[in-house]
Amino acid sequence: MTIKSIFDQKISRASFIRKAPAALAAAGAVSTLGLGATAPAAAEETKPGYYGVPRTWIWNPNANSMVDTSKWKKEGPYTIGFSNASISNAWRVAFQHGVFWAAGQHRDEIAHLLATDANDDPSKQIADIQDLISQGVDVLLIAAATEDALDSVVGRAMEQGIPVIMVDRKVKTASNYITYITASDWALGRLEALWLCETLGGKGNIVMLPGIAGSSVAEIRIKANEEVFGKFPGIKVLEKQYCDWNPATGKSVMAALIQKHGKEINGVLADSALQGSGAIQAFLAAGYKDGEIPPMTGGDIALMYQLASQHNIKMVGIDYPTSMGITGIETVLDVMKGIPVPEKVEVSFNVVTSPGADTVSVKGDRHLLDHVSMSDPGDLSPSNGLPAGYNPSTFKPDYPK
Repeated sequence: MTIKSIFDQKISRASFIRKAPAALAAAGAVSTLGLGATAPAAAEETKPGYYGVPRTWIWNPNANSMVDTSKWKKEGPYTIGFSNASISNAWRVAFQHGVFWAAGQHRDEIAHLLATDANDDPSKQIADIQDLISQGVDVLLIAAATEDALDSVVGRAMEQGIPVIMVDRKVKTASNYITYITASDWALGRLEALWLCETLGGKGNIVMLPGIAGSSVAEIRIKANEEVFGKFPGIKVLEKQYCDWNPATGKSVMAALIQKHGKEINGVLADSALQGSGAIQAFLAAGYKDGEIPPMTGGDIALMYQLASQHNIKMVGIDYPTSMGITGIETVLDVMKGIPVPEKVEVSFNVVTSPGADTVSVKGDRHLLDHVSMSDPGDLSPSNGLPAGYNPSTFKPDYPK
């Protein structure tokens, strides 16, 4: 397949782009077939940031392989089974809203979207997937709770002739699914670690606050972090503690680390603002003043950006875009129509820095308050891809159930 033919396939997304230019500006770009739809020029003028083809696709030194989906082609309308790991935090709520909203935009092609919530329990998710299969779904869209536990049930679905598209989190065996929709966790992990190491001048003590143990997203980011640390022998990791992408857990874990290490902590590597916002609150509760909280990484929800701006914290944020839920539905429909898809669909992201916090290698596409405003809901996912004015507390998606 040529690059031109891939870009030509974006034409079908024109109605989405017309309906939500402001949302695309907020999200960076929603990718189609691994390339990323470019936001309209008007949206680019209203907010700084990067809206082009995902840079992780452009700079991938390997081939971006395509998957022939003709064997799964069938006439619609389709019944889609959506197995979500959970809606246990603000990121997951916005992600699910994107899936539901996108399904609503394709009522002529989708008969039913059957959705399940595993509550972060792999055993429940296995049962959820088996139940969706028993209901006769045409295709499965899955965000796996953990990559090992879900591997077998996902593989069995494919063996039964049901195409599986992974989104957000994958399973261990690549042959057990058609494609994986993600924003590069390798790039995200390298960027956040590199920024922190360079901000500290290559020397200092840090703590790591990753997400859920066993999740592909968290584990890949840790491996990417450690790649960077190998190049900075002056950086010492005092402790690494999983925080389950939970603000309360982030706060309690960080409070214990502050009590144990105090001012020895020179930087905090949180792989998301979900626990990062809690970590900032722990520093404030411990009596740290504005400008005293060490440099931190995060992303994904507005609250951490707001707190970093309010309390003069050096920060880099890289949202893992919840808009990939929208891309998930678009990719499912491509597969069911027999349109080739990449073996990995990349969603574009923006690098967000506090003013003056750029390093020699990591420079922000925008600053904190270009990305969010102080009046935004704290649980807002800035990179949601949903219509302008989206509020997770009041949004009521209408989709074919």
